[in-house]
Amino acid sequence: MSDDLQAAIEEFDDLEGVVQYYVDEHQEFLSWLGTTVDDVGPGTMTLSIPYDEKLTNTRPNGTGDRRPDIHGGVAATLVDTVGGLALRTELEDPFAANVATINLNVNYLRPATGDLSARADVIRAGSSVGVSEIVVESTTPDGETREVATGQGAYRLFRDQES
Repeated sequence: MSDDLQAAIEEFDDLEGVVQYYVDEHQEFLSWLGTTVDDVGPGTMTLSIPYDEKLTNTRPNGTGDRRPDIHGGVAATLVDTVGGLALRTELEDPFAANVATINLNVNYLRPATGDLSARADVIRAGSSVGVSEIVVESTTPDGETREVATGQGAYRLFRDQES
């Protein structure tokens, strides 16, 4: 574990703060997307990405009354990231271990037109492989929250840095 991450663990009194530090300082792409850590618990985690035009498909919708949809890759990134990070909550030393995606499945249900939020629940954290299920929601222009994608990820768990 890096010295700065150890210092963050000592500095923050909540796990959300430590994970947010990890995202901001060690995951440049997630930081660029504006990813925030909303909730962390045993076997679960919720991350969010705010709506931003830079993340959209820029195709015209013909009427001009609807903002562009968020690119599906942003939702897939959330599925992959939150699924793997949620598995870390099941490990003895979450930040010393490594997690690598083995398989990722994303099912798109409808366009995302607002802020995204993804919640992962760990299904199983075995000795070397873990599985998470994920639901991604988005706010609609009228403020309603709807599911926009579901997913499942399988991850290789490297429980120590020697693996």
